[in-house]
Amino acid sequence: MSPAPVTVSIHRVVSPERVPEVTAWVQAGVNLANRWPGFLGSGWIRVAEGSTDWVMLYRFADAERLEAWEGSAERQAWLARGEHLVSEQAVTKRTGIEGWFDPPVRQDEPSGPPLLHAPPRWKQSVAIWLGFFPVNLAFTALVAWLVPGFRDLFLVLQVLVSTLVLTPIMSFWVLPLVTGRLQGWLHRPPRER
Repeated sequence: MSPAPVTVSIHRVVSPERVPEVTAWVQAGVNLANRWPGFLGSGWIRVAEGSTDWVMLYRFADAERLEAWEGSAERQAWLARGEHLVSEQAVTKRTGIEGWFDPPVRQDEPSGPPLLHAPPRWKQSVAIWLGFFPVNLAFTALVAWLVPGFRDLFLVLQVLVSTLVLTPIMSFWVLPLVTGRLQGWLHRPPRER
């Protein structure tokens, strides 16, 4: 199995009068990372028009090469040059399916949702099961009815066909639907004890 790509999300606060300097600084960081092995891309956005909150993303092919980049002297020098330009608020690293459970982004407007943490893994597992079980059950019953010889195939071929069909359905339709409907429960803060 190949190593999973890692996406890093950094929430930084930028003073409005420093936007041109910060823009140049961020671009210099992107140019540095572009030359680093395993770098898959980056982006940065302001949370809302006129917002001082920026979210910066970058992605590496695996955790090992990400660690090499983050510990490099070049990156440390670049961060030092931007120390007076931005204030770092939070850093999040994600791999695999965690992206389906991304919390809503904070906005400066009072009507915007608050910045929430990703739900615990047990809630993520429940959400995946709630989506996967009915879809898998329906697919299995439908294929058994439409393709009488399907059950006679080797188990590996049955699983191959079902995963080839169900993975895109789960990724593009079912999980976004389930996580959207369960958003309040998934992101509910834990009770104080």
